Amino acid sequence: MASGDLRAELECSVCLNIYTDPVMLRCGHNFCRVCIDRVLDTQGGSGDYFCPECREEFPDRPALQRNITLRNIVENFLSAQPDQAESGVFCTHCVDSPVPAVRSCLLCEVYLCNKHLRVHKKSPEHILCAPILSMESRKCSVHKKILEYYCTEDDTCICVSCSMIGEHKGHKMESLDEASEKKKETLRNVLQELLTKREEMEERVQSLQEHRRKVEEEAAGETERVTVLFRDLRRRLEDLEKRVLREISGRAERISISIRDLEIKKEELSRKMRHIEELCNMTDPLTVLQESDTGDVCDTEDGDNEDRERHEKLLHDGGGLDVAGISRTLNKGLSDMITEVNIYFPTQEAADILLDVNIAHNYLHISDDRKTAFRSDRNQNRPETPERFQYRLQVLSSQSFSSGRHYWEVDVGGSDWWIVGMCYPSIDRRGGLESVIGDNKKSWGLFRYNDQYGVRHDSEWIVLPSNISSNRVRIDLDYEAGRISFYDLCDPIRLLHTFTTTFTEPLHAGIWVGRGRIMICGGKQEKSIQGLVTPLGGWLGLVEYAII
Repeated sequence: MASGDLRAELECSVCLNIYTDPVMLRCGHNFCRVCIDRVLDTQGGSGDYFCPECREEFPDRPALQRNITLRNIVENFLSAQPDQAESGVFCTHCVDSPVPAVRSCLLCEVYLCNKHLRVHKKSPEHILCAPILSMESRKCSVHKKILEYYCTEDDTCICVSCSMIGEHKGHKMESLDEASEKKKETLRNVLQELLTKREEMEERVQSLQEHRRKVEEEAAGETERVTVLFRDLRRRLEDLEKRVLREISGRAERISISIRDLEIKKEELSRKMRHIEELCNMTDPLTVLQESDTGDVCDTEDGDNEDRERHEKLLHDGGGLDVAGISRTLNKGLSDMITEVNIYFPTQEAADILLDVNIAHNYLHISDDRKTAFRSDRNQNRPETPERFQYRLQVLSSQSFSSGRHYWEVDVGGSDWWIVGMCYPSIDRRGGLESVIGDNKKSWGLFRYNDQYGVRHDSEWIVLPSNISSNRVRIDLDYEAGRISFYDLCDPIRLLHTFTTTFTEPLHAGIWVGRGRIMICGGKQEKSIQGLVTPLGGWLGLVEYAII
């Protein structure tokens, strides 16, 4: 194959240059790694990945496979076919027409094409190298002689005079080729490490992209659920508002109706009074006596008792608005809404954590209700068993969790040196530092040491950027998802850190006490719905207070 044809086969279709670190897609096409990474980054904005050459589509960002064979072919081609014309260096002896130089002679300071290279002297002092624009860069700046050696003590290239009479005399030296090969080997190792790291990062990016896709799918479903829920809640709130307002305005309307009825009866009474006055002013006794509706006119007690009772009830029964009735309507309506929220998003009970006295360290006092642990100066003299912690003031919960989602809350305000978290039951009970919660692969912990807060696992500590602002922390476990999360129960609640892994054993709640006391909060009585009920209850009380 001609050199030009081979060069065309070795060109990247993206940058149109010779391959640099060639990689291959699943469809079989090759590209420079940097070029295809840039293309895939651009495609990632739309979520559609495809080969720039054959347009084959991929469901996810494709993995890049290094093409070692193609890389070796490129290197051999470049070493055998240097691009002299692009270097701008031409043969010194070809004066009639410029001919690209293939070598430079550092001794003669000339550039040689293939023709003149064949007739050039081949003695050792004639040092030939690739064509270079500046001969001075290959000579010693002090002695103006060719650089032939490398001083390993000063990390610099030197000439013969430097090694014999100059400042590098007596230093350890290597030939340029030898030193160059050593540096290349170092660079190759660094390059391999960088390639490995980049491949690891590519895998992380792909895994995060896959995780993001799953989260986005879950978010889409949850968004629809929340949208439907709030649309329904808004409708029900509007209905409840209308109902309450009707109750508020209904009492005034009933009073208005009574006033209207009384006005009509008052007008009737006025009519009767006028008629009676007319009769009283008549002089003809026969006319007075023969008046037909006298009985009706003289009946003054028609409906009086009923009107009086209605009047008293309107004035004094409840003293005005029916505040209790309005409050009942509000409470019933909002309670029904909370029930609907629980149907959409079932509430999660706090785990009823009890500390296991049978494994607690003997200088760790456990309260009678098994909710509080504090460091004691007195030995508790409990039986020594293989399960008991021997050297660390630790205790685990008696119950374990091997599935589902759970949480528990701890009051840490009584100590400035503590660890809380989750542990496998196989955690070392008799060791030293390796048995501390978070200092091994079998436990995950949140800690405070004096004024420093952080999380720890497998002896790796991560210091939190800010301190915990409340005295209460929450530990969340999602066993199937492999997540343990720590929260600061301030207002609003703040996520501190999440560990993600694949659990291989059941998990127990764990506590380590350096000073003071740690107390487990609540239990079956406490539910996460309290975060919703408490504001609603307070709002209802505020509404009732405002109405009164």
